[in-house]
Amino acid sequence: MNRLAQFLRYAGKVFDLKTLLRRVRDGRSQPQVPLGPLVLCLVLGLVIRVGSYLDLAEQTQSRRRWRHLCGLKAPVQHEIFAYVTERMTPEDWRQNQAALAKELKRNKALESCKLNGLLFLSLDANEHFASFSRTCQRCCQRPVEQLQADATKLKVTQYYHRYVFAHLSGPKFNLVLDVEPVLPGEDECAAALRLLGRLRRLYGPRFFDGITADAWYAKGPFLRALDKLGWLWIVVLKRQDMDVFAEAIQLSQNQKPSVEFRDASRQRQVQLWRVTDLLFSDGYTHGRSVQVIRSEERWTERSVQGGHKRIQAQQTHWMWAACQELSGYRPELIYQAGHRRWGIENQAFNELTQGYHLTHCYHHDPTSMLVQMLILIFAFTLFTAFALHSQLVRLGQLTRKALAHQLDLALEQDLPWNLWFHSG
Repeated sequence: MNRLAQFLRYAGKVFDLKTLLRRVRDGRSQPQVPLGPLVLCLVLGLVIRVGSYLDLAEQTQSRRRWRHLCGLKAPVQHEIFAYVTERMTPEDWRQNQAALAKELKRNKALESCKLNGLLFLSLDANEHFASFSRTCQRCCQRPVEQLQADATKLKVTQYYHRYVFAHLSGPKFNLVLDVEPVLPGEDECAAALRLLGRLRRLYGPRFFDGITADAWYAKGPFLRALDKLGWLWIVVLKRQDMDVFAEAIQLSQNQKPSVEFRDASRQRQVQLWRVTDLLFSDGYTHGRSVQVIRSEERWTERSVQGGHKRIQAQQTHWMWAACQELSGYRPELIYQAGHRRWGIENQAFNELTQGYHLTHCYHHDPTSMLVQMLILIFAFTLFTAFALHSQLVRLGQLTRKALAHQLDLALEQDLPWNLWFHSG
């Protein structure tokens, strides 16, 4: 059996892919092309890393087996993908993504993401699209200086779309649960709270245990909202003008570290200081204190310059604020969760950008863009789960990029059609 047949059978057996795709609705009144084949086209196109609606339409025109697999009677134009995604309901794709995530958790696929039995969700925003000319009613705006031909600078308006991602990071598996667009005139925290409220409804309050976020989210009202939602939290501290930052520095200086250890995974010697019972800010007041973990990390960096090997000592400092409910855990937990947050950059944003065209705008319509983003994380989850299931990938004998290429080449193999997804 070829790779694509394996993938479709795996997705059908583990996640009941047919049922999930049939849940998707659209608002077309008199559709000329059935929705089912188009939905399957959109998902499989992302699985094999097709980068645009034009390329996806080309698949339906040049590959007879693609049409046969998806159940298309004739080739389709790229405009129909834009038209149908405009009229899809984003909530359908969010429900489908929740179904994948819950099944993965039941199958223990997320165990590697846990720290001391706790599952931390990372929050961060990523810019999806920017333009000086193309705009829609949901575009955010910002002034940008452009260098002119006469070397003068001119202030112009740039239009862009930005999304907040909710991501579970681990050494073996990474999972994006949902995304939320940042609306014009609002900051990331407002979009993040809207996202978290929906996650609580879709996944329940105990699907994950806590939130990790960068310094942008280190704001009293946002952290107070996390307390009300019932989740633990850890945020990066960077603003030196905050009282909690200055107090943590002052109270930990000239003190013996709370713990010292070697982080084998990051090859660093680590010292941690814990300062408790601190007031975070005026916006975080209701008789609750916070704790701060300060880390000092040292390592050696080897390089070759001018044909000579050089070894240079490196050092970095980090600070995290954490809720008082984490006081019963060792400082290493906050250190590990704080650094685990970088998984959203490395395993989500970077991989989706390099392999799945994350920053490409398929069709500049707010609903279509959001739906396409949700289809992307759905297809990415299916592919990631299948890659983890593959022994060759687990043993490092096959890269995920090569696996995606094998899925694409599988369409060229002349196999009985009863092996394919649409059969039955």
